[in-house]
Amino acid sequence: MKERTKSNLSIFVIVFTLFLFGIFIFNDNLEPIAYLTSSSPFSSLFEDGGNAELPREEEHECDLFTGNWIFDNETRPLYKEENCEFLTEQVTCLRNGRKDSLFQSWRWQPKHCSLPKFEARVLLEKLRNKRLMFVGDSLNRNQWESMVCLVQSVIPPGRKSLNQTGSLTIFHIQDYNATVEFYWAPFLVESNSDDPIMHSTIDRIIVPESIEKHGVNWKGVDFLVFNSYIWWINKVSIRSFDEGDTDTEYGEIRRPIVYQRMLKTLGDWVDHNIDPLRTSVFFMSMSPLHIQSLDWENPEGIKCALETTPILSTSIVFNAATKYRLFSQVGTDYRLFSAVGNLTQSTKVPIHFLNITGLSEYRKDAHTSVYTTRQGKLLTREQQTDPASYADCLHWCLPGLPDTWNEILYTHIISNSS
Repeated sequence: MKERTKSNLSIFVIVFTLFLFGIFIFNDNLEPIAYLTSSSPFSSLFEDGGNAELPREEEHECDLFTGNWIFDNETRPLYKEENCEFLTEQVTCLRNGRKDSLFQSWRWQPKHCSLPKFEARVLLEKLRNKRLMFVGDSLNRNQWESMVCLVQSVIPPGRKSLNQTGSLTIFHIQDYNATVEFYWAPFLVESNSDDPIMHSTIDRIIVPESIEKHGVNWKGVDFLVFNSYIWWINKVSIRSFDEGDTDTEYGEIRRPIVYQRMLKTLGDWVDHNIDPLRTSVFFMSMSPLHIQSLDWENPEGIKCALETTPILSTSIVFNAATKYRLFSQVGTDYRLFSAVGNLTQSTKVPIHFLNITGLSEYRKDAHTSVYTTRQGKLLTREQQTDPASYADCLHWCLPGLPDTWNEILYTHIISNSS
């Protein structure tokens, strides 16, 4: 009898010890603390209901930008085109006549970890009483539209609104007193293309040391997301006007030089106007074009038109972090990429550089192509049959690739903000 009592007591002690060990191993949100080290930038992804898969191999850092595209028609798309009333005609490819929808069903899979599931309510809780602003060109507007669609589905009718005043467009979520905003500034510094509607001009002129005209609208924002690339690449040289110069002649400066001057102006503005304890600053790397089908070994192609899958060839590798090439396989100007990388390493206030270039270069299938607008008007059927002249291989269909950019941005916001 005593032996049985001792045996039962031993079993109880073992079970109780395992219970205490379990409490030690798992925190109150059931996250394995083995992964939650101070060196991990994504150590708090489970807070407030977020779901994330942290690195599967502890010896590898969680590099969100290196991986591959996985076909996944179960969890993608993250929303339906017809369910987001705020999408503009420029990006609603299915509504505009595109027959295939496979481009919506690809999920980015980082090599050693996974992106956390996008939870709109988790993000909105992080944005409560705060402002998230995208600043830049139409590609940043593309990403802003995606973000609006990602969060708006959980907001009741009548509790959300969209308003535009000049260069600023504001999506307001009343129940959270939060905003998701877009500010038009294609060069970030002052230029003759700053009008949000009438900005098409043959001779683009910028003032690379003048930013305050725009910057005054960025003060007090809690999350700033910058981009600037596509408006720089249509010419080898940019016409530049030096502030204070009364001469009406505008000198042409080679693109990388004036781009670096713009970035220095932006960096100085950030250092002098941003409180890093309040505001998080991000810079999205360049969004690529897919103009020449020979770049992805398709001699029969016409730009990006009729492409229905990502670039899957194992002989083509995209890595925008390389220091040994000036241009990528599809022509992305890595010199500008490197310039942004140098900026983010030189400012006193942290600027988080989100490298969406490499993963986007595979997505020849995801552009708006001929299922879009031109000069504000939907392409006619005749124009759609002439992709060589009318295919837009710059912007992206929604739902689509920019949703992945926002999944990456979401990961940083929910992991770094309190």
